[in-house]
Amino acid sequence: MTALPWGPASRDGLTPVPGGVTAVDGVRAGGVASGVKPSGREDLALVAADHPAATAVVTTSNLVKASSCRLSERHAADGRARAVVINSGNANVCTPRGEQDTQRLATATATRLGLPVEEVLVMSTGVIGVDLPIDRIEAALPDVVADLSPDGGHRAAQAMLTTDTRTKEVAYQVTDEQGGTCTVAGMAKGVGMIEPAMATLLVVLTTDAPVGGPVLRRALQQAVRTTFNRISVDGDGSTSDTVAVLATGTAPSPPGLESLSRGLEAVCADLAHAVVSDGEGASRVAAITVHDAPTEAEAEQLARAVATSLLVRAALHGADPNWGRILMAMGTAGVDFDPARVSVACGGVTVCRFGVTTAFDRGQAAAAMDQPEVTIDIGVGMGDASATLLTCDLTPEYVRFNAEYTT
Repeated sequence: MTALPWGPASRDGLTPVPGGVTAVDGVRAGGVASGVKPSGREDLALVAADHPAATAVVTTSNLVKASSCRLSERHAADGRARAVVINSGNANVCTPRGEQDTQRLATATATRLGLPVEEVLVMSTGVIGVDLPIDRIEAALPDVVADLSPDGGHRAAQAMLTTDTRTKEVAYQVTDEQGGTCTVAGMAKGVGMIEPAMATLLVVLTTDAPVGGPVLRRALQQAVRTTFNRISVDGDGSTSDTVAVLATGTAPSPPGLESLSRGLEAVCADLAHAVVSDGEGASRVAAITVHDAPTEAEAEQLARAVATSLLVRAALHGADPNWGRILMAMGTAGVDFDPARVSVACGGVTVCRFGVTTAFDRGQAAAAMDQPEVTIDIGVGMGDASATLLTCDLTPEYVRFNAEYTT
């Protein structure tokens, strides 16, 4: 959770609980090393529901789409799944055997769990264009199945990481005014190649709420729209993004759909914030909020132009209240607005009013921006709609890391 304007408007009835994805009763998880990562670290994760579960997935809009995304879309089409298998260290994208290896991974996992192959979802992440060492992964499947346990959420979250510096796990108990209760939980990986639509991101969500596939799909799409689709680390959209949810339906007295949806959005928002704050080389997170826009879509489009601007993100790293770069970025968004109506506040300090500079203490503004979390508020004076995107600063460490990624 963050103090930034991010996530559901109200968190009433949401109580943090430990356990990550396995905070939900009847969900087990595990993580082992299969030998895909040269470091020898854990690289194979598995999440499984003990009983039939509803499912929904959202995947990348990138036209260069991983075969794991396509398989998971097919397998989730009927709204049912029992397991998610995840390999890290290799994206299995743009390889001659990509489709075949993804199918082998799903089939081998299903066989080990005693499930129909259609009830297994697959996620892969890592280097693009390198053949998946499927033989090593298949050989390690007995180990990861044996590692499944009700307290294995953290091991699974660790095994799905690539360049992440820490795991990303969230769980909430959700209670409504009538006393209905369920648990919503999740884990994520992602720190680079993060751009909305979605971002280089793998996310597994779990809940014990009884909700059917079509309703779950709509709730997931809405949660993703306002969270994972509104973050950016570097403006590059991945080939492998997948967010999947398993709903076991075992909560004896569940809350209403509105409360469940709020819990789902809160988990997604917290995981999305964790992704940006762990962005490669990042030293601070910024919430870019555009308000007083004609429509939410236009507010989002303007905020996205600012959040993905390299010049804005460089200024953010230097705690430089350079509002001119913000207006410059807005002008490239393809949204019709009047610059003479724009106001900008950096860290709560108004630096631009009516499209021109206003008197402000530059030292105060710089100090307000020199924080781990920063707000940039932009008013366009043309309506009452708003949208917020999260981004991070552009640092020399990001450039160094990605210049040496495969070498």
